[in-house]
Amino acid sequence: MQKVDIAVVDYGMGNLRSVSKAVEHVAKGKAVVITSDATVIQKAERVIFPGQGAMPDCMRELDSRNLHSAIIHAAANKPFFGICIGMQLLFDHSEEGDTKGLGLLKGNVKRFAHDHMFDEKGQKLKVPHMGWNQVYQTQPHPLWADIEDATRFYHVHSYYAVPDDGAITAGETEYPNRFTSAVAYANIFATQFHVEKSAQAGLQLLSNFVNWKP
Repeated sequence: MQKVDIAVVDYGMGNLRSVSKAVEHVAKGKAVVITSDATVIQKAERVIFPGQGAMPDCMRELDSRNLHSAIIHAAANKPFFGICIGMQLLFDHSEEGDTKGLGLLKGNVKRFAHDHMFDEKGQKLKVPHMGWNQVYQTQPHPLWADIEDATRFYHVHSYYAVPDDGAITAGETEYPNRFTSAVAYANIFATQFHVEKSAQAGLQLLSNFVNWKP
């Protein structure tokens, strides 16, 4: 099998082309492959787990493509980056469709509470949360290298993760209250925001991942 430096997991629910192009841009000379082959994912040196859409659909697609075990193995053994739903799936459970997640991180995924969605001026905030928002770094991490605190990243989501252990939170965003928008645990880093849509800051984060040696 040809060497695979970075596998972008294809389970039918990700912004795969944009993610792949962003990674290729910062990983010159690296073999970047979009794949739904569990064997390729297991042999890759690094894995990126993107996603968008509904969590029940994502879990169903993972199971139908026999990728469940490959993802768990990759997240336990190599640098692993989850994006958006690819972050939410790592947790135990989501309110979206009362869906069981992969259970790699302890915690739950909750929907923005309709009754509490008002800004400081009393204006109603929309759900899904969509747009550029500041991310506040809550712990130092190699993936934050050369990214200033409170840098804006692009978000599109109606649900957010609530870790049981706040120590794994690596970044927070306000909408209207602070929620976990990045997590870091061992060789796993994951973001609620879309790095592939976040211009130079997103590219810098991906570049840091490509060179990360956890």
